[in-house]
Amino acid sequence: MSSNNRIYAINTVASRPVPGPAPTKSTDISFYGEDVFSGEAIQQYLPKETAKKLLLTITEGAPLDPAIAGDVAHAMKEWAMARGVTHFTHWFQPLTGGTAEKHDAFLEGSGMARAIMAFSGKNLIMSEPDASSFPSGGLRCTFEARGYTAWDPTSPAFIKRHAQGATLCIPTAFCSYTGAALDRKTPLLRSIQALRSAVKRFMRCFGKEDCNVQLSLGAEQEYFLIDRNFYFQRPDLLQTGRTLFGAPPPKHQQLEDHYFGAIRPRVLNFMSEVEQELWKLGIPARTRHNEVAPAQFELAPMYEEQNLAVDHNMLVMEILRQVAERNGLVCLLHEKPFAGVNGSGKHNNWSISCDGRQLLDPGSNPEENALFLTALCAIIRAVDLHSDLLRTTTGAAGNDHRLGANEAPPAITSIFLGEQLTNILESLEAGLPAGKSGKPGRMKIGVDTLPVLPRDATDRNRTSPFAFTGNKFEFRAPGASQSCSGVNMMLNTIVAESLDYFSEQMEQFPKKNFNEKLQKLLKEVYSAHKRVIFNGDNYSAAWAKEAEKRDLINLNSTLEALKPLKYEENKKLMAQYGVLSEEEMDSRYEVFLEEYRRKIRIEGEVGLEMARSTILPAVSIELGRAAETLNALGNRPGKRAMERSVKALGEGLDLLSDNCIALEKALRKDDCAAIISALEATRKSADALEGVLDDKAWPLPKYREILFVY
Repeated sequence: MSSNNRIYAINTVASRPVPGPAPTKSTDISFYGEDVFSGEAIQQYLPKETAKKLLLTITEGAPLDPAIAGDVAHAMKEWAMARGVTHFTHWFQPLTGGTAEKHDAFLEGSGMARAIMAFSGKNLIMSEPDASSFPSGGLRCTFEARGYTAWDPTSPAFIKRHAQGATLCIPTAFCSYTGAALDRKTPLLRSIQALRSAVKRFMRCFGKEDCNVQLSLGAEQEYFLIDRNFYFQRPDLLQTGRTLFGAPPPKHQQLEDHYFGAIRPRVLNFMSEVEQELWKLGIPARTRHNEVAPAQFELAPMYEEQNLAVDHNMLVMEILRQVAERNGLVCLLHEKPFAGVNGSGKHNNWSISCDGRQLLDPGSNPEENALFLTALCAIIRAVDLHSDLLRTTTGAAGNDHRLGANEAPPAITSIFLGEQLTNILESLEAGLPAGKSGKPGRMKIGVDTLPVLPRDATDRNRTSPFAFTGNKFEFRAPGASQSCSGVNMMLNTIVAESLDYFSEQMEQFPKKNFNEKLQKLLKEVYSAHKRVIFNGDNYSAAWAKEAEKRDLINLNSTLEALKPLKYEENKKLMAQYGVLSEEEMDSRYEVFLEEYRRKIRIEGEVGLEMARSTILPAVSIELGRAAETLNALGNRPGKRAMERSVKALGEGLDLLSDNCIALEKALRKDDCAAIISALEATRKSADALEGVLDDKAWPLPKYREILFVY
């Protein structure tokens, strides 16, 4: 690495022509969803009865009729080939956290050096990738390689395009020869099924029979964009996704001038291209804006069915990276790519509806309020009882740098309801009229002493991990690079258990005094679990102390956050709802723990290599030059300044070298905590040297360049 390369990169980026306004384009979006085997395509390419059966499976979760697989496969092939597709793949989500695909051509030999394009029902329904080559936590071994991908008809097939053609992607689940889930989709689908069943039972208690339940998700995606000229000169970004060295510049985000600021032309062109790609895939990207940190941005879609939204978010991350590369940029999805400035999260907006009515919408009359408050109390109970499992889903090496870092929710899971809802629940608990205190009278569920609540009955609290935001809950703790599947799988399961708890009680209530019994139940549940409600500043040190008094858990590292996967009561819960077996829970613990350890070790090794092969040599050369200058000065003016410079460089060089030795020892021990501590010390000494070394001699692109020159 040469400082000349850094200067060349700066000049290259700075000399890029600034794109001007594009010619006026048509606002026609008839191309929306054109690369998706959608309901319209299903009706066009399939026989009427077959289309009807498939659409029932997709929209209402009806069991799939295997007899239609052949017709569906033929229709998919015809539709895809009409759009230039030559290959197909089962697109799945292994425990790596990303997606996987193996492409096969629509090609079958017909003898005498001839071939036909074919795609059978068997090809559609199932494929067999090598399961031993993916992380499984002991569910599969090298000599037990068989695994299967199974078609998920509830998420539509789509087309991925590249310069030389296109591939039909069929969303699938991934399981072992024994049926154990080896992916993130299968447990999510199981949890969706469990929660739908629990909601239907819950709604029957309120006189609503056999409602159509939909679980919705909106995943807001944060990310950084930097110029690739800088990226390829940073081995740490290239290998780990974050900068292991780099002193924050004097100006970064303190002036709060980047958030919602005017979007630079180059970035806006990138965003527009991303949206075009997403819209073709039927992904409803709607919002784009500058985020808090320089070079940080956000993309937010409209709400969709949960399983589809999870698949779409995986595609969003992939397309962000691909389009960035085409534009000479790099999209960073690491939770904390730059120290000292805000990191990136993924805000998980979760809601439940029944026949189109949101359970978390207060409604327009007291009866609907009763349903709303009961669902609300069920969620409060679920989060309080199972906050450890929610925290488990956000544990990751990258997210450890972000959670609680004065920019994101802390590792303590709490709920924000806002003053109005909290007062209503407090009044309910005290047996007082809504919003009153110290006066006679009782609030009664189902009568008009309970006020009609506006849809936005709360302000927003962006410091809260789990905030009520009108008709949904926003879980802000997941990291930007994480799949939404784990978070929603766990959220679905714990809420299903809590709704079942309420249903079991309500099913015993006599009709004549149902509301009276319900009011008593809500009071009991709220009293038992209100400790998890906190409407204040979650960033404050006072909240950490208060949370400890409330006996709320604080799992402030991934190593701690993963432990609940081993607890017997948690294994029992997940098995009870058929989401994860005990064996599958153990496998997740092993996979996620090993992933964490490997990432920490990679960071340590990259940091050691960079410090020794890049930073130490640059400082040594500069120290030698400074020493020569000092010797040449004799007693002339400037001697004291050069003495101070030589001392600062020499002491810094010694400290950095000592820290490298400590980091090397920590790596030999293979102890994560020791590696993290030693790497941080190495970084601190290197960053101090960045501030005293001749700017032209510093070998790595600096934050002021990476974050502001793009």
